[in-house]
Amino acid sequence: MLRPFHKLLRSNEAMKRIFVLVLCGMAASALAQTIDQQLDVAKRKIASLNFIEAKADLTKVLEANPKNKTAYIMRGRAKMGLRDFYGAIGDFNFALDIDSTLAEAFNYRGEAKVNLGDDEGAIVDLDKAIRFNAKYTEAYTNRGFAKYNIEDLQGAYFDFSKALELGPIDDDKYFNRGIVKSELGEYISAIDDYTKAIDIDKNDANLYNYRGVAFYNTSNFDKAIADYDQAIKIDPKDPLKYENRALAKTAKEDLKGALEDYNKSLELDNDDPETFNLRGVLKHTMQDYDGAITDYTKAIELDSDNPTYYDNRALSKTQKEDYAGAVEDYTASIDIYPNDAETYYQRALVKIAMSNNYDGCLDFKRAEELGSAEAKAAIKKNCK
Repeated sequence: MLRPFHKLLRSNEAMKRIFVLVLCGMAASALAQTIDQQLDVAKRKIASLNFIEAKADLTKVLEANPKNKTAYIMRGRAKMGLRDFYGAIGDFNFALDIDSTLAEAFNYRGEAKVNLGDDEGAIVDLDKAIRFNAKYTEAYTNRGFAKYNIEDLQGAYFDFSKALELGPIDDDKYFNRGIVKSELGEYISAIDDYTKAIDIDKNDANLYNYRGVAFYNTSNFDKAIADYDQAIKIDPKDPLKYENRALAKTAKEDLKGALEDYNKSLELDNDDPETFNLRGVLKHTMQDYDGAITDYTKAIELDSDNPTYYDNRALSKTQKEDYAGAVEDYTASIDIYPNDAETYYQRALVKIAMSNNYDGCLDFKRAEELGSAEAKAAIKKNCK
């Protein structure tokens, strides 16, 4: 028996539609698979710091699919790697236009703002990242940096502690919290964090250096020197580590060893005024006043706006009985910072030594007005 022709025709048309739908589904699946593969390749390039190629790849993905929020986030990260922080923020904005609850976009936009110095704006973004994902470790870490930058040390302490609580544990997280603890004066607790960081990574010179600073601030100079020794062994080209060790050796009255470390520090970097100043202080202690004056002069050449350098050079000039030179230096210091009672007091002593009691007493009076108890006693002794 023959079937009606029109029914067979409808049946064939239905089969065609089904076949087309199957093909479209297969094409969509293949397209999704291709995009996922492209994103995976770009992700690997970002991980290997190949930001230029990653950015180019992600731009192609977005040209084909301008609503792909993941691609915007990844391209923003690539731009951050290229230090194009404004461009990165633009991409994170696009991602948030697509999904306004995207914690990852808020986190990275916050990180970009930290790099641009907009810490307040970064905190607003990172608050939102944490609101949408309360277990977002990286957002706590980034917010900790932003709070540290605005000197909210307690807030930074909380965020770095939360990042450690959420994990995964790594040496950077302990190091970050250790830094904050040190700035809060919690040196013993900071030493504990630095030690945990060192247990994870024994080859990071900076961890030993910072723990050495914490030991120094607890007056444990032997342990400080031991840490500086290890830091220098790992990284012998960092002048700061020699300078730190010199300070610890000075505290132990190993003046010769301290001088050797300052010399090495300046051999590596002869443009740091503070190192010249510190070596000058050491030479003054060793009664090498000429050497001290030479170092202070170099420090002043490098930074003529630091009153301490003039004060220190004046002290060495006073020891050499160059009173006129000392008065000149104290005057330069006062010109820079006119409210230091000690500088007026010291200049007064020099003027008294020059038998210039009238001007000396004027300086004693000014020092007293600024709160110097020593000047008040000196007025009774020297001024009628």
